[in-house]
Amino acid sequence: MTTGEKIAALRKEKGITQEELAERLNVVRQTVSRWEMDAAFPETEKLIKLSRILECSIDFLLSGEIQQDCEKEARISARDCFRFIQECTYCFLATNAGEKPRLRPMGFVYADEKALYLATDTRKGVYEELIKKPYVELASYNLNTRRWIRISGKAKQEESLAVREEMEMLYPMIRQEYVGKEEVYFVIFKIRIEEAVIA
Repeated sequence: MTTGEKIAALRKEKGITQEELAERLNVVRQTVSRWEMDAAFPETEKLIKLSRILECSIDFLLSGEIQQDCEKEARISARDCFRFIQECTYCFLATNAGEKPRLRPMGFVYADEKALYLATDTRKGVYEELIKKPYVELASYNLNTRRWIRISGKAKQEESLAVREEMEMLYPMIRQEYVGKEEVYFVIFKIRIEEAVIA
């Protein structure tokens, strides 16, 4: 597998277009196209940026080894999951309620470099379900691209003030929905992603 083939495979795996990758690397789309066709080779600075964006090692991009699995190298980050969900504008959360699964729409989702987060209300059943049985799945479907994402992981209550502030800034309606006169009902769960698939 050539360097160009690896760039193309990892880019597609992450759902990034040539235009988007070019913009992030501050080059024109034709440059990315030439790299992927092995008609040109990225400079060292661009290789470093590519390895960060595509979440693989520079060694992987440069080595001639075929046996390395692109999917393993191209792990989907929490930010990638968040961007995908934002494009869909919604997602569904599946929890365990007793012995039965329960599915519900979930609107307040956020990610930083470390993890994916979701917000809910301590008065809702989902709060109790996440406390008792923390294994969850999130899923979303993009009607325009006809692609979907499925995320599996373990939820744990998050106390970070920075994450709270980011979520309140991103979703101003949180203050109206979850902050009462006498008590704050707003709670954040951090999702430790065990598996994420975009197809």
